[in-house]
Amino acid sequence: MINMKEVIETNKMIEKENLDVRTITLGISLIDCIDPDVDRLCEKIKEKIGKKAEKLVETGQSIEKEFGIPIVNKRISVTPIGIIGASACRESADFVKIAKALDEAAKGVGVNFVGGYSALVSKGMTRGEELLIRSIPDALSVTERVMSSVNAGSTKTGINMDAVRLMGDVIRETAEKTADKDSIGCTKLVVLCNAPDDNPFMAGAFHGVTEADEIINVGVSGPGVVKTALEKVRGESFEVLCETIKKTAFKVTRAGQLVAREASSRLGVPFGIVDLSLAPTPAIGDSVADILKEIGLEQPGAPGTTAALALLNDNVKKGGVMASSYVGGLSGAFIPVSEDQGMIDAAKAGALTIEKLEAMTCVCSVGLDMIAIPGDTKSETISGIIADEMAIGMVNAKTTAVRVIPVIGKKVGDTASFGGLLGYAPIMDVNSFSCSDFVGRKGRIPAPIHSFKN
Repeated sequence: MINMKEVIETNKMIEKENLDVRTITLGISLIDCIDPDVDRLCEKIKEKIGKKAEKLVETGQSIEKEFGIPIVNKRISVTPIGIIGASACRESADFVKIAKALDEAAKGVGVNFVGGYSALVSKGMTRGEELLIRSIPDALSVTERVMSSVNAGSTKTGINMDAVRLMGDVIRETAEKTADKDSIGCTKLVVLCNAPDDNPFMAGAFHGVTEADEIINVGVSGPGVVKTALEKVRGESFEVLCETIKKTAFKVTRAGQLVAREASSRLGVPFGIVDLSLAPTPAIGDSVADILKEIGLEQPGAPGTTAALALLNDNVKKGGVMASSYVGGLSGAFIPVSEDQGMIDAAKAGALTIEKLEAMTCVCSVGLDMIAIPGDTKSETISGIIADEMAIGMVNAKTTAVRVIPVIGKKVGDTASFGGLLGYAPIMDVNSFSCSDFVGRKGRIPAPIHSFKN
């Protein structure tokens, strides 16, 4: 039973500490929509999403009103379109038709984003998947709510360097096609290693082929709650610090579990997972960077940052798994630059560099996320950045990702603005020494020796 003290405590977290459910994401399988005719395929996709998700936003709003827990986003993820469109698409323009259908369906049911304009190519690319990847710049320039991801590596298969090299070109082209809006198209595109099938967070969300026809996944977030809790144990030992993070993560996850169960029951859709991720926003008091400062750093990027982030991430997971039998997705701490005011301030102060962020990705939930870089950055350099991050994920058997935005027409010291939850970001310096001969090699980087566990 929940007692009155716990009710008051949860209300305080919501009202003063920015506790929220960041997203309810409805996963929908589109496998039964597959059709050799692209126009019929698009109609089937719109019809299925319209039917399955028609009550998603309404249900989220009713739960929000009844329980008083803010639900920031209502989203959809679908089966990777690289699979769904393979038999119908003969050219990249056919995939763009599907992207427009997804966008139309998302607007029709009122969700913020639809994820799954994706290709899973960690070992190799089919003809259809390559066409989808090459269509991404056009698709993201003519849609508003479509999110795209490419899984280019895994611990079991290695890194598909052909895909990594291609993604450097794709990111550059996407930036150029949306240059009038600070290259915003790149904020909706992520390259992953070890992408999970059940991630509710964009831009990496897709409905995995191992999932049921429909599933409800919930992402809960509370950086402000954790920071407030740590303020009360300032100067205490690491043992007290870790226990405080675990207890707080437990409480935050319970709120997410409640919302997930309610949404599942009301929609008649199976409950999948709760993703406990400390996902920041540009709002003051909702920052992972501020947690790191409360742990004892002057600024994120200072010596000790990677250790502090490792401690935070580990104890968030330990607390979360005790609160729900189905913790999944990514679950940990996100370090996006543009979406975290503390990270923005650290980057502006010169404390935080891309190289330090890369080191931090070894121990956080995702990777190099929402980082604005100079608009004249070469595609080969972008591919090299992706390859480095894929290697971290592959060797450490964890999810890593790259979402960088080469902002056309801007240089180091300038600022790019994306709006809403996407925030704004200072343009960060990038190592300009060439890696073109390295990323120009064809083929695959083999899986590490410890991947052979059978």
